[in-house]
Order: sequence, then C-alpha cells, then structure tokens
Amino acid sequence: MSPIALVRRIKHTVRPSLKEIQYKLQGKQTVHFLHIGKTAGSAFRDAVSAHLVTDRYRIQLHGHSVTLNDVPPGEKVIFFLRDPIARFASGFYSRLRQGKPRYNNPWRPHEAIAFSRFHTPQALAAALSAEEDELREAAIYAMTHIGHVKSHLWNWFIDEAYFVKRWSDILFIGYQESFDADFVELKQILGLPESVQLPQSKTQAHRSSKHENKQFSDLERENLLQWYAADYEFLALCQQLQQGQARKLAG
Repeated sequence: MSPIALVRRIKHTVRPSLKEIQYKLQGKQTVHFLHIGKTAGSAFRDAVSAHLVTDRYRIQLHGHSVTLNDVPPGEKVIFFLRDPIARFASGFYSRLRQGKPRYNNPWRPHEAIAFSRFHTPQALAAALSAEEDELREAAIYAMTHIGHVKSHLWNWFIDEAYFVKRWSDILFIGYQESFDADFVELKQILGLPESVQLPQSKTQAHRSSKHENKQFSDLERENLLQWYAADYEFLALCQQLQQGQARKLAG
C-alpha cells in the first residue's frame, strides 16, 4: 500500500470512540449507516438523528465518503439503494441546482465545464453514443466529473468478493422506491420509537422538483444502462442475497 493510500485509509477508518466503547460494555451493537448519494439518505438521517441510541443498538451516521471497508468487521451496516438511472437523473439535477434549496454547494470547476455543455440529463445521456468524437468525449468528461453522477455503487462496497464476505454484517438494505415501507420495517428492527417519522417538507427531505424531467428515450436509456451496468449488477446481487436470506429464514 502506498503512503498516500495508507494515509487515506487511516483518515477514513471508523474508530470506536470512548462513548461507543461504553455502549459496547452496555451490550449495544453499533450499526453504521452508509450514505449513498441520492438514495433518500438525507431524509433517513433527519428522521433518526435524535434517536441514535436504542435498547439494542447505537446508530452511527456517516457521510458519503465512508465505505463498507471503513466499518470494522462484525459491526452491522444499513443502507438504501435506488435504480441507477433514476439516481443518475436525481444526481444530475441536484448538482445542476448546486444542492439547493437544502444545501448550497457551488459547482467545482469540472462541474462548471460539464454544465456549460449539458443542461439536461437527457442531453448528456444521448451524447454518450454521439458519432462526433468531441461531443462523446465531452459527455464522458461530464459523467466522470459531476457529483453523484460520477459515483458508482461499488465505490461503497469494493467488489463482489468483498461484499459477499461481509454479507453477515449487512443488517438491512432498503430501497428508495419503497422507502416509506422500508423505513417502517427498519424502525422495528432498530427499535426506534413509533413517533419517529420521515420529514414531510420537500426541502428537508431533499426531494427534487416535480418539474424536472426524468424520462429518457430508448437510446438515452440504453446508453445509461451500459454506463451503469456494474451498478445494476450490484443491485441484482443485493436482491439475490436478500432472497436467499429470506428463503433460509422461511425454511
């Protein structure tokens, strides 16, 4: 491991605090929430932030930079997923708005270049298969430099072998498409009070505007399916492992 990689590893590794050691002595298990961008994580964080200690668990909320590899083996993990194309559209519009209205995160220089060329996610998706080399290269540049858009699900879970090895540490996987129902189930698992509710305002929940077009043509969709092929593989792997776990419990 290079010195730079080692420094990064030390920086992001989750170390137990004195409080967490105390919680362990009390028999509480640490549960880490991995925040994958644009999967309703902000709403989850807001809902549970005042109830991070339950009878059984100590919930630790993390930012986008913490991955499964940063969580000590044996400690539990929860996270939410979302259809990768829907996540792409949401991420594009979020950065186009610079995170507003909830946040105010100005474009980075590379993002400014990307948004000066592509004003909609549809235009960007279509350009991925453009015949003109310059336009296609501009699209690839945008896809690899726009926040949220540039990230892939495997960024948080390393690779298939590592994820399967850590499967016993995965306490719960929810989905943005069934977020309300999954949140109710997760509340029961964690032992959160019935009074804990998801934020209702669009700003607090960090929801996008209904005026943002998130429909794609067949060509645009095919380009995105190819770009995010590995993300769909991860999604399928999670569903396969969950189904196997459900069959095991039922049997």
